[in-house]
Order: sequence, then structure tokens, then C-alpha cells
Amino acid sequence: MTTIREPAAVPATNGEPTPPPPWLEELPPRQIVAELDRYIVGQSAAKKAVAIAVRNRWRRAQAPDGIRDEITPYNIILIGSTGVGKTEVARRLARLAGAPFVKVEASKFTEVGYVGRDVESMVRDLVDAGISMVRTEREDDVFPEAEKRAEERLLDLLLPPPPPPPTRPDAATPPPEHDEERRQRSREKLRALLRESQLDDRQVEVEVTSQGFGPLDMVQPNQGLDTPEFNFGEWLQQMMPQRKKRRTVKLPEARRVLVDEELKKMVDLDDVVNEALDRVENHGIIFIDEIDKIAGERATAGPDVSREGVQRDLLPIVEGSTVQTRYGYLRTDHILFIAAGAFHVSKPSDLIPELQGRFPIRVELQALTEADFIRILTEPEGSLTKQYQALAAAEGFGLEYTEEAIAELARMARQANDRLENIGARRLHTVMATLMEEVLFALPEWPDRTIVVDGTFVKQRLAAVLGDDDLRRYIL
Repeated sequence: MTTIREPAAVPATNGEPTPPPPWLEELPPRQIVAELDRYIVGQSAAKKAVAIAVRNRWRRAQAPDGIRDEITPYNIILIGSTGVGKTEVARRLARLAGAPFVKVEASKFTEVGYVGRDVESMVRDLVDAGISMVRTEREDDVFPEAEKRAEERLLDLLLPPPPPPPTRPDAATPPPEHDEERRQRSREKLRALLRESQLDDRQVEVEVTSQGFGPLDMVQPNQGLDTPEFNFGEWLQQMMPQRKKRRTVKLPEARRVLVDEELKKMVDLDDVVNEALDRVENHGIIFIDEIDKIAGERATAGPDVSREGVQRDLLPIVEGSTVQTRYGYLRTDHILFIAAGAFHVSKPSDLIPELQGRFPIRVELQALTEADFIRILTEPEGSLTKQYQALAAAEGFGLEYTEEAIAELARMARQANDRLENIGARRLHTVMATLMEEVLFALPEWPDRTIVVDGTFVKQRLAAVLGDDDLRRYIL
């Protein structure tokens, strides 16, 4: 087994970070760590481990065909108490890499044959996440064209085309050409009003596809068993012709309905499924949280369906097997598995030996210090202080924090973790919520357009947090 401990901190790059490419694995490991540094403070050992794992996927794709299938991912176990960033490292990595990602709780699974979720459901959830991701990407590519088509259909509803000219010999002569020109001018005027949202109160009648089939929606055999690969009610709905119904809605709702219909026409679901399955097999990431909850002593009597039984079921999935999903069969050989747990009571060696061998990389995450809290409040792109500034800006107010206020917030969070339960960076959320509660409540009537949060303000609001019972409840 390889155990990685926290190395010396790597200096951050100067200047504005460049946006990541569509595939993060195309970057060298050092740049992958730099991208993660934009959102996560510290834990360079964990960042280094996942950066190598992601880069190895690109390296595997460049390897010769004869050995490519032999190169399997090095799965990782993140060890650390709650709130140190285990989940955030995996989630942010998947988001930056554009990889299908799913987070599951190991404690929710039971051995196959017992009531509860079986471990194969995590693979099916990953496939669903991959299809949703690819469909969203495809829809974003064609969304401008879908909007144009929906706009033309809306104009047809607002200004219906004239009836076809009669074909009888004694019928009246067709309208002159200037009537068609006048109609086109009227259509362009309606287009301008439509784009300026001046017709939002007007109602039109649109034809939509009925979403339900009544009793067929209730047909769900094997309810309680996690077998979504075949749904009898869904199959019947696909076999029966789709029903249409007409609805009278306002223009904004009609635009949304028509855009959705155009997107469905323009995006080929079969191509989406094929690409999603390939992306899941070669780039998918499954994060198994609370794996320490299924480790420990074996049951002395009866089946251990939620501990060793789950480990035995996990083994073939992590090792590499073929799982049946509603979209076809999926191989798990090259899916990256990242497990995490606090391991306060148990330790990784309490897992069955076969499963230990499938997680060769172990990373110990360090406990967060008061200095880390200061960095967490200020450095990441989505830090808590920036989030509250955005909330205040939504109502036209400016929100500023002094260095003394940031230091005081970090000190109070550290004290709360020392005296109560150490929940890591999550303590900052409760401390900040307590601090900003009165500000957010009275924000619309606040006398000054710029609110300055200094050390005195923080002390007045939080000085009694650890001693006063009424304020203590905010951080429990």
C-alpha cells in the first residue's frame, strides 16, 4: 500500500488563473492542482493524488492498444475527519474535468437479497448523471437555433398565415403582393415587441405532449428492490402513441414549452446515450463516502448484511465487472473510485483484504487550523464572504469585511470546534450564518448602502456564542 502524507505547500501561481479546458486531464498534474487551489484551501496531498489519477487517464489514452486495457485506475481512500474537504476535492475535480460524477453513502447499501440499495445502483446513478451531462452539453450547443425556431412558431401563433387561395375558376383573385409585404412588416413588428418582452401578458394556445398516462404511472413492479434497468410502466408509455393536448398559456410559458420541444427534436438521444456510456466507462468518478462505516469487526451471529456483505458486493464493482443498466451494459474497469471516511473507530486495514487491495492509494487529510479558516474565508473563488457579498449586492448593498473581522471569525470557528465537536470548515457556515442573520433580515431597510463588517461588529454578535445558551444553539 502507498500512504501519502501532507507535503510542503506549493507556491500558488501568480496572475489570474486560466479557465480549465473541457478535459482537465489534458493538463499536467501541477496545473490540475493549481485549478483545484482556486476553490480548495490546503490539502495538497489529496490534490496531488487525484491530479495524478486524472492525468493517468490521458496517459492511458495515449498508450498502445495492446496495453491500454491493462492500465487500470489507482483508486484512492481519503482519510480525515468531517469538514476537512474530502468530498469537496472529489466533487470539484469532477466538475472541473467535465466527468460524470456521483456521490454515494456506503452506509446506505446492504448485501444483495436484503431490503436496501445494492451496490450496482451506484453505477446506474453514474450512467444517469453522464446522460444528463451529455444531454445538457448538446442542448447548450443547439440552444440558440432552438430559440430561433421557437420564436418563429410563436410568431405563427400571434399572426397566423392567411388561408390558401381558392382553386375554383370562378373564385376571387388572390390578394396582391403588397398584402404579403404588409403582413411581413407586421410580423417583424411583433418580433421586436416579443424580444422586448412587451407581449408577455398575451396568451396563446399551444399543443403539448401529455406527460402522464394515468394508471400506467402506477405500474412499478419490484417496488422496493433497486432494479431500474426495466420499468414496465415506462415501457408501455413508449409503446403507446403520445397524446397531445392544447393549453392556453402566456407567451413566456409558451416560449419555454416550444424551446423544449425544439431541443428534443434537435438532440439525438441515441447519440447522447452512446457518448454518455463511453464517457462514464473511461472518465466516470464514483465517490464512496463513509466507507469506514462498513469496516470493523465481523458479526458474531447471523449475516452481516451492512458491513462485510457490502464489502464483498463492492469488490467486483471496484475490481471491474459488467453492470446492466436501462441503457445497456456498462464496464466498470476504468471508473475511478474515490472512497472517504473519518476512520475514528476503525481503520482502513479493517476492510476485507481483497477490497483493501483495490484502493492502493491512501491520503491522510490534515485538520484545519485557524490560519486555514482565514484563507478559506477569503481565497477561494466561491468563499463564504463572497457569497454573502453577492446576496447583499442583489438588493443593491455593498458588503465589506475588514482583516480584523476575518481573523475574529476564524478564531471563533476554531474555538467552537475545540470546545464542542470538531466539524472542520463546516463550522464557518454556522458562525457566518449567526453573524449575518440580523444583517440579512434588516437589509432592505438598512440605512447605509455600504455595510462594513469589522472586528467590533463580529465580537458584539459572536462574543456570547460559546457561553450564552440562546446563541449556543446556532453552532451545535
